[in-house]
Amino acid sequence: MQRVAVIGAGSWGTTAASLLIRNVPTTLWARRKALADEMRRTRQNTQYLQGYELPQDLGVTSDIETCVAGADAIVMAVPSHGLRQVLADFGPSLPETTTVVSLTKGIEQSSLATMTRVIAEVCPQLEEAAIGVLTGPNLAQEVIAGQPTAAVVALRDRDAALAVQEIFMGPTFRVYTHDDVIGCELGGALKNVMAIAAGMSDGLGFGDNTRASLITRALAELTRLGVAMGGRSATFSGLAGMGDLIATCISTQSRNHRVGVGLAQGKTLDAVIEEMRMVAEGVKTTRAVLDLADIHDVDMPIARHVAMVLYDGVHPRDAVLELMSRTARAEPELLD
Repeated sequence: MQRVAVIGAGSWGTTAASLLIRNVPTTLWARRKALADEMRRTRQNTQYLQGYELPQDLGVTSDIETCVAGADAIVMAVPSHGLRQVLADFGPSLPETTTVVSLTKGIEQSSLATMTRVIAEVCPQLEEAAIGVLTGPNLAQEVIAGQPTAAVVALRDRDAALAVQEIFMGPTFRVYTHDDVIGCELGGALKNVMAIAAGMSDGLGFGDNTRASLITRALAELTRLGVAMGGRSATFSGLAGMGDLIATCISTQSRNHRVGVGLAQGKTLDAVIEEMRMVAEGVKTTRAVLDLADIHDVDMPIARHVAMVLYDGVHPRDAVLELMSRTARAEPELLD
């Protein structure tokens, strides 16, 4: 690949661009001109990654046509609710040989579509096998700080997957390839709902036993739905499933975890989101996940109780107590 465009200058988009510029010329697009101008002038993204200097040769622009011109690969790093609209501005004119990789871990509420499905719909000229995802336990601040971690890039086109692996790979960012696009993508989207539950548990003062139990049962839930939608069960035991789930459920850096903590502390959802000034995908994804669970007849009790807290005003402690009082049963197989 000769050139890459990263669309979205939030914390993860900025971090991804900083990784890519080490291996390939890269331009980062910011929606707001003021942010793009500030990043070029100060070489920092003070709104989303305070204190981290951007590589000097990383291009930054608010002109999307300039950003994508001549790019072999497009990396989408905008929130799920805005991806379709942003992509529509340039996607239909992309060359059919372009590879598009989504970093967005969410589901479109109106259509219940994954991000790769949205990309395929907006850009019908592209080969679907070259539309994929990069996912895993990748908290932006730790990655940009150079702390070792791993990720998985999933594309059905093996050559495209290897090319994306090569441009992202670095001394502290190890990238594996995968061909289960839907499984990897759903693992990243569904775990955000579970991270809200984990945040509620931590905010209520519960300890490690509770956290471990919650993560284990959360994995069973997201695996059941992921397999019902076409993913492979083994995928959810890897970086895209268990790896990402653990990181998001235990980290205070996780936006979704912070939502759960705030709710458990008695704050309103609006107040929690206002304090963060960033998108927590799980807040919107929870409703979509339950709609998908209903369509595929999948039981997701943790997700349903998160929804009760988010949308129905149930206190997190009452939701936890109700979960614990469900009818006793044998521990099922992961997919039962």
